[in-house]
Amino acid sequence: MSGAIQRSPLTLALCAALLMGCSHTSERPSKAISNMPTLALVDNVCALCHGLTGESVSPMIPKLAGQQKDYLKAQLMQFKAHSRMDKAATEYMWGFTHLTDTQIAELADYFAAQPPMQAPAQTSDARGELIFRRGVPAAGIAQCSACHGAQGQGQGQTPRVAGQHAAYMVSQLNVFQQADLRQRGDLSSEIAHTLSDADADAESVAQYMARLGRAPSTP
Repeated sequence: MSGAIQRSPLTLALCAALLMGCSHTSERPSKAISNMPTLALVDNVCALCHGLTGESVSPMIPKLAGQQKDYLKAQLMQFKAHSRMDKAATEYMWGFTHLTDTQIAELADYFAAQPPMQAPAQTSDARGELIFRRGVPAAGIAQCSACHGAQGQGQGQTPRVAGQHAAYMVSQLNVFQQADLRQRGDLSSEIAHTLSDADADAESVAQYMARLGRAPSTP
């Protein structure tokens, strides 16, 4: 796909405008995004950070490969509506103001259809597995598997966490501690995520989720 789509100077300018955020760009280039074919958006915009198939390299940029379609659609709608106020959303994603509903649906379909996120090869974290599957009742921490599934696969608007970057998940746990960074009614904000990015247990469970879903090694 990448070889078939040429990055013209105009397209690259539009990509730069989108990635810089609306506060630093004019309305004209941002509006032109709505005329880009969805596969061109993937190739020329999304792939710059998330990778062509959604397998991002940076530990702070979420993987999108095999993510739940409804979750992806909901997040893109929030970026479009500027209802996500966390730093990453305001600095990098506000250029999605002019995405059309069709583009949003097609982007969600595209990344959801990719092979599920690849998990690293390290040994699973025993403490993280305990928290993921049983929680920490004494501290009011519910088991992650209750919402994200026994294999971290997610469902509907509950995201897949299996194979996701651990560093990214730890940063999101910190976002969930600050209610003003998510729109009212966001399911993730309504659940008591009592682990923070300064908590050793947060690191443990994030490391465990990052290693979930790894295919068995072949002899």
